[in-house]
Amino acid sequence: MLVISSREFRDKQAEYMDRADNGEQIIVQRGKSKAYAITPVKDGDLYLSEVQLEDFITGDELLERLKPRIKALFERK
Repeated sequence: MLVISSREFRDKQAEYMDRADNGEQIIVQRGKSKAYAITPVKDGDLYLSEVQLEDFITGDELLERLKPRIKALFERK
């Protein structure tokens, strides 16, 4: 494992990304209390940009789901 400063990473980004591609663990230290791991993204990795759209609802759908609850709140005495 290699620990480098954020300045060192900035100065030699390509080198450290190549080393990460070759399996080396690269940790970028930022100040005294923050650190980040440089890791290559693989084809099977899931990121938010790949989330399926059917998992989300539209604003109109949300409003339709909330209308009965809102109506019930105003009907309470």
